[in-house]
Amino acid sequence: MTRIVRMIFGATSGVGRAMAAEACTRGEDVFLLGRDTLDMERSVADLQIKFPANEIKAFSFDAADTAGHHALVSGVIEGAGLREIRIVILFADMPDQERIDATPDLGVRCLNVSLTGAMSVLHRFAPMFEKRGRGNVIVFGSVAGDRGRIKNYVYGAAKAGLAAYCSGLRNRLFRAGVTVTLIKPGFIDTRMTYGMKLPPLPVISPEKIAKQALQAGDSGKEEVYLPGFWRWVMLIIKLIPEKIFKRLSI
Repeated sequence: MTRIVRMIFGATSGVGRAMAAEACTRGEDVFLLGRDTLDMERSVADLQIKFPANEIKAFSFDAADTAGHHALVSGVIEGAGLREIRIVILFADMPDQERIDATPDLGVRCLNVSLTGAMSVLHRFAPMFEKRGRGNVIVFGSVAGDRGRIKNYVYGAAKAGLAAYCSGLRNRLFRAGVTVTLIKPGFIDTRMTYGMKLPPLPVISPEKIAKQALQAGDSGKEEVYLPGFWRWVMLIIKLIPEKIFKRLSI
């Protein structure tokens, strides 16, 4: 049986840590990739105690440093050897929309990290997937990408672009037998949402979303809303006529 190495980009988030633990529970080796090396070193030490049979490594990664992505991706592919590579893209930059309106450079960074950074990483993995003919990709988008809303339309634009990119990448890698799963979460109980004024809707824990996202990737699903009720919430929002929608503050 081919051994699997799960590469988690954005491993220092709450969901990233939950993903790593869930992958280890499943017997997979794990590569953690993120900017906070101290945080990842703590995660590696903790996981190695709990899962001594798994190989767990950490790599410094900056989504905005696209010039360094080629060397990084080449290095982790080489480090994986003959193991099957499965990728999780978790990272994003989500400044408050009011801050972006006051400082447009924050919006530029949001797009550079959340969209351009993801494309830069995945496009460098694509030839490897085509050559090997196995593996899967899980990308975290957002329900924010389903329709531009006044409260987060720059972040929503980044996630909408990411959804379009995933659709095209899925079309490309399907021919090699590799699946691309886009996860569209609602509100997750993490540091990113702490203190935010959220609608009166349930939030999902990092542990639950990690398990469900990995299951969705294994089954080759294309697009998954988590929790599932968000599919219907966003369908209603998308069906609101623009003449009415532009007057709303949602």
